[in-house]
Amino acid sequence: MTSGETSAPSHPERPASEAWITAAVFLLATGYLLLFRRYTTIEPDEGIVLQGAQRILRGEVLYRDFFSFLTPGSFYLQALLFKVFGNSFLVPRTTLAVLGGMFSAIGYLLARRVCRRSTTLIAIALLTLITLPYRFLALHNWDSTLLACLAVYCAVRMVESAHAGWAFAMASLTSLTLLFEQSKGVGLGLGLCLGFVSVRVLRASRLEIRGVDLIAIGTGLIWPFIVTFAYFYSQHALGTMLFDWMWPLHYYSTANHVPYGSANWTEETRRQLFATGPPWVRILTAIVMSPYFLIPALPPIALLMFFYWAHRSWRNRNPDAKQAYYLMITGVLSGLLLAIVAVRADIIHFMYLLPLYGLVLAWILDARDIQGRIFKATHPVVSAYIIFSFLIFSVPLLLRAVNSPFKIETRRGVVAVPAQDTVLEYVQGHVAAGSDLLVYPYLPLYNYLTGTFSPTSLDFFQSGMNTAEQGETILKNLKSGRIKTVLFEPSFPQKIPSSWPGTPLSAIVNDSVADYIVGNYKSCAMLHSPEWGFEFMVTKERACP
Repeated sequence: MTSGETSAPSHPERPASEAWITAAVFLLATGYLLLFRRYTTIEPDEGIVLQGAQRILRGEVLYRDFFSFLTPGSFYLQALLFKVFGNSFLVPRTTLAVLGGMFSAIGYLLARRVCRRSTTLIAIALLTLITLPYRFLALHNWDSTLLACLAVYCAVRMVESAHAGWAFAMASLTSLTLLFEQSKGVGLGLGLCLGFVSVRVLRASRLEIRGVDLIAIGTGLIWPFIVTFAYFYSQHALGTMLFDWMWPLHYYSTANHVPYGSANWTEETRRQLFATGPPWVRILTAIVMSPYFLIPALPPIALLMFFYWAHRSWRNRNPDAKQAYYLMITGVLSGLLLAIVAVRADIIHFMYLLPLYGLVLAWILDARDIQGRIFKATHPVVSAYIIFSFLIFSVPLLLRAVNSPFKIETRRGVVAVPAQDTVLEYVQGHVAAGSDLLVYPYLPLYNYLTGTFSPTSLDFFQSGMNTAEQGETILKNLKSGRIKTVLFEPSFPQKIPSSWPGTPLSAIVNDSVADYIVGNYKSCAMLHSPEWGFEFMVTKERACP
């Protein structure tokens, strides 16, 4: 190895060679992720922000005119992107690829501080191959993760240089993270506090929080909220906004509670994967699927590393840049773990934060700062296993995107799907753009792709998570006769046991909205998405189109 390989620079931003490598990492990652931009399995969650942005563009105000329990960041960012670049499905998907490139570049700069160049590049490549491709959807989760990554980077730079500018940027990004996703913003804030307190108390750095730094932090924390509150106050929506922000504390957690690291598999899926076929097939399957188990293990490892470096700093009691780095990063990762556990600790939510938890992967592959004879002895095997399993895991993610057999022309551009979708073609042939279409209970992406709008203040409804009062709102609109056309998914309850196992049984059995639709609307066509079936329905007195 060269000298550049054996010792990581403390500031990889300074050498010109590292700057070029960082730029190359960004460009290569973005270019790779562009391969996924048209592919969709018609995921229900993706349409939430996209359809909300459509409402904003036609003059509606979030919280006042339509409901969301999410903070407003992604809705207004997406509306701005549509306004500037045009209303196309490729706009959020291209933006997502750029976000992925930024994940990789920031990850490189953070990991390179303590890892060899070679292992850093390997780790970033593995993360690029699986993180966004696993769930390549335009969601608030990815927007907020990018803001969190930038906040962590600024925190590390603040520890290194004690510059008020980094303090202001870190605080601003933390507030913005909360304005894009509540739980992640709170977890990030707690983690940053833990990191800075541990660095200061354990004297891992000569960092001094001066008066100017406190002013910068306070200003950075406050200004995003001042702007947000002023806007929604001017739109007569401030009280509703604050109520909706608190909504998940009362209604979200029960239905979304899952075991730690849950892969959201059905029992039949588990049986087919791990209980059928000869032993060698089961072993190979376990290796291929092992990222499902390795990724949720990264946050507890980060927590253990926090205690290890805290103990080491306590014994050392002298400033040490490496100790300060690890305390800050692992402190933040510990805070974010609390956010995941409090909301939904399944594999998807670990994936959303893999751009940060992937640093633990880089540290494991590098191994220079992990002690223990057993680990040192097994490190070559552990590294080979991680690299092989992640590479194999990434292959089907790529193949399904580049080999999608069906291309569909929608009102928002061409999309690629893994199986025939008759919903999009039928709806676009029978419902005019801009018209009302109730998609019940939960698939606002169909509204977005067909250029239609929900005739109620809710773009989706999930029994057991949304309230009975919100169900009554939809029911009232149905009974008024305003809703002429419904795209109804009768099989939706089949998704609930694996996806939302905490849903009360009474919410599934007593769906008054579904009962009213079945009793007062007639089916005109049986349609199919890549995974589920729908009925196109109109009121009984109307003729089918």
